[in-house]
Amino acid sequence: MCLGIPGRIVGLQDTEPRTGTVDFDGLRRPVCLAYTPEAGVGDYVIVHVGFAISLVDEEEAAKTLAVLRAMPDAIETELGS
Repeated sequence: MCLGIPGRIVGLQDTEPRTGTVDFDGLRRPVCLAYTPEAGVGDYVIVHVGFAISLVDEEEAAKTLAVLRAMPDAIETELGS
């Protein structure tokens, strides 16, 4: 099963395609932002296999992260740490 994991953009890189650093509840990973050109630092995005696929509001991101925290190692497993 594959999940879309919410995370907060904490940095942007000047690359092509557009990329950023996304914080997933303390775990930071580089993410392609090509599909979310409107996203900026501080925004929450849903990430699937290294690509931000949509924006999500902070409240919804918090709810989803709470569910994932209840599953042992869910975030780390999905992000391949």
